Amino acid sequence: MERTTGVQAYYAESAQRLGRVYESVSFESVHEALLDLLPEPPARALDVGAGTGRDAAALARRGFTVDAVEPVPELRDLAERLHPGSGVTWRAGALPEIPGVQGPYDIVLLSAVWMHLRPEERPIAMRRLAELLGPGGILLITLRRGEPPVDRRMFDIAPEEVAGHGAAAGLRLLRIVDEKADRLGRDAVHWNAVALQLG
Repeated sequence: MERTTGVQAYYAESAQRLGRVYESVSFESVHEALLDLLPEPPARALDVGAGTGRDAAALARRGFTVDAVEPVPELRDLAERLHPGSGVTWRAGALPEIPGVQGPYDIVLLSAVWMHLRPEERPIAMRRLAELLGPGGILLITLRRGEPPVDRRMFDIAPEEVAGHGAAAGLRLLRIVDEKADRLGRDAVHWNAVALQLG
């Protein structure tokens, strides 16, 4: 079943459509409840599962030095076309290991990514993300909640689980955000966000 494999294939086939959808809402709108946690620039940022580059480019505009990791070539290519001259360094890579990426980072962002990880991958991924943070570094994770779609692997993950994996990796919980509404108007979808900090 597609639900257990091929999540990257879904994003590759849907890249152009998803580009229009993702770029239709702003970084500031999506992450409104977390913006006060961003460090003051200059700072180093990592966007994991960067998709079309909306968040990475927004962080660069705010004065951050940004690395953006995305496993799907079609999305990486689209991100570079949509955000030319952004100063973002676009990289191939995926959780749970993200090989070739070196910290320390002041901010690591995962927007609508964590829900694709299998249960056994999540503690491994959290330890890797903690390794990439510098002292006082912030990890921001947004979670899509609601019944997972049938056309790709996805899980409905509670923020408390994420906070637990963070604690096991040496990260302290700063905030859990419960946003009922989906920015794209999907009635069956709502979002949580989890903010964690090293040290």
